[in-house]
Amino acid sequence: KTWAGKKRGSRIINITSVNGEAGSAYQTNYCASKAGIIGFTKALARELAPKQITVNAVAPGFIATDATSHLPTEQFLPQIPLGRIGRSEDIAHLVSFLVSDKANYITGQVFRVDGGWRM
Repeated sequence: KTWAGKKRGSRIINITSVNGEAGSAYQTNYCASKAGIIGFTKALARELAPKQITVNAVAPGFIATDATSHLPTEQFLPQIPLGRIGRSEDIAHLVSFLVSDKANYITGQVFRVDGGWRM
């Protein structure tokens, strides 16, 4: 009932992590919370689809942010097939597409933005 007033054709984008699908040692609580967002996204997508409301999730990999600035990038680069650390713009471009009318037939999906890291 909470979603009853939402406008038809609305878009919901959740941000999760590639670790919500793959897991990561010593990050159990983080990975579990991100996996929960994935389940939430899929369940909510089914619930809201009759209202033409789409629900998707973006799962970033290693993205250059303040939160990752202390991590040794040279340790991660060999694991990323595209050979570079992601940028916040990489996430923003996908989100821009998902909220556009061009993505009105996409719902319940999780999109990894990780340079091929977790393929």
